[in-house]
Amino acid sequence: MKHQIPEPSVPEIPRIEVPVQVMFFDTDCAAVVHNIAYLRFIETARTLLAEQLGMSLVEMARTQAYPVVVRTEIDYRKPAVLGDKLIIHGRLETVDRLRFWCAFEIRRPADDALLVTSRQMLAVIQMPAGKPQRLPAEWAQRFAHLVPVRPPRGG
Repeated sequence: MKHQIPEPSVPEIPRIEVPVQVMFFDTDCAAVVHNIAYLRFIETARTLLAEQLGMSLVEMARTQAYPVVVRTEIDYRKPAVLGDKLIIHGRLETVDRLRFWCAFEIRRPADDALLVTSRQMLAVIQMPAGKPQRLPAEWAQRFAHLVPVRPPRGG
């Protein structure tokens, strides 16, 4: 009888893959995707990623606590065009007490081209007061491996 060594647990990194097809309304008169359309693609992926994190649309509406984009960084590398089929890859990148970062890539599987990279910082805001909330307490343990390491102060 063989003795099996238990595999170390792999830390959880929530990820999402969302397929989209470029439609007429995503493009300009040259059939090239508008820069703002990429943000809409990312918005869809981020909303589905939020569901994995326990923030469903129904729950957000009930509690009126919403993950709100505070900052967006985006690099446009190659254009997508009308009819392209794309995949938006999203993942939780880092977690702090009051905010978290999500990272995104938009790829065209037909040629494996990397079209867009993006990062977004979000905070959970309690509406209608607009007051920032701490992230869910369970995140500190669940995503401890995603908490950025800060250098010690004063030296």
